[in-house]
Amino acid sequence: MKPVRKAVFPVGGLGTRFLPATKAIPKEMLPVVDRPLIQYAVDEAREAGIEEMIFVTGRGKSAIEDHFDIAFELEKTMSERGKATDAIEGTRFAPGAVSYVRQQDPIGLGHAVWCARHIVGDEPFAIFLADELMIGQPGCMKQMVEAYEKTGGNIVCSYEVPADQTHKYGVIDPGSDDGRLVEVKGLVEKPEQGSAPSNLMIPGRYILQPDVMRVLEDQGRGAGNEIQLTDAMAQMIGKQPFHALRFTGDRFDCGSKAGFINAQIALALRHDDIADRVRAFIAEL
Repeated sequence: MKPVRKAVFPVGGLGTRFLPATKAIPKEMLPVVDRPLIQYAVDEAREAGIEEMIFVTGRGKSAIEDHFDIAFELEKTMSERGKATDAIEGTRFAPGAVSYVRQQDPIGLGHAVWCARHIVGDEPFAIFLADELMIGQPGCMKQMVEAYEKTGGNIVCSYEVPADQTHKYGVIDPGSDDGRLVEVKGLVEKPEQGSAPSNLMIPGRYILQPDVMRVLEDQGRGAGNEIQLTDAMAQMIGKQPFHALRFTGDRFDCGSKAGFINAQIALALRHDDIADRVRAFIAEL
């Protein structure tokens, strides 16, 4: 069983739900307290032992590359003024540890993942959707990697949502369930209200075998007239081990305005330097 060394970050989306804020700034660069969303995802990947980061970008996403590059003027100025550069240490990669691929046509998550096929090669790999902010101890992907080392095959993260919200997500059709690890019998993308096989949605964290790339090669368009990763994964069920891990931690849907604001408040209350002032302001409101 090969270890999970590579991670794909599909960051080519247009971020239309946050316009005009995202007209010139990638949504993945929107900050939650003091770090952009993409930094949280990368930190989570590093904690899980991921060695190589693969960003699938699009037009207007150069700020992501700049964020993870050397900032010579900034670092030189901070050094001359005697200011520590600890705050930006996590924004740099070792040589060869990061790759960028351009998704020229944003036609779905499955297509974005497929664009990274040559760098992924014949290895299992992780996928991170950065606008799903997952906060846990340990982090979400580390929990998944630990489960993968026992089960092999494919693993998706699962998270329980109210039954009246299942139509918004890809939902798991469950088999055997030990309380933490769930056998995946099927996947349903945005089921009709009241028809979902469970309330376990997939919140943007995956460990997949490279075979999914060969499925995506001929994958037709599905829901939303896009090439859906869910459809490709569904074809692998029954041919390889496929499980879902219930994530122990907090999830914030930062792809929505309300979820983004909720994340700001929740994480601000976990920062000792500002928590008291934020709490007092909330009470005053």
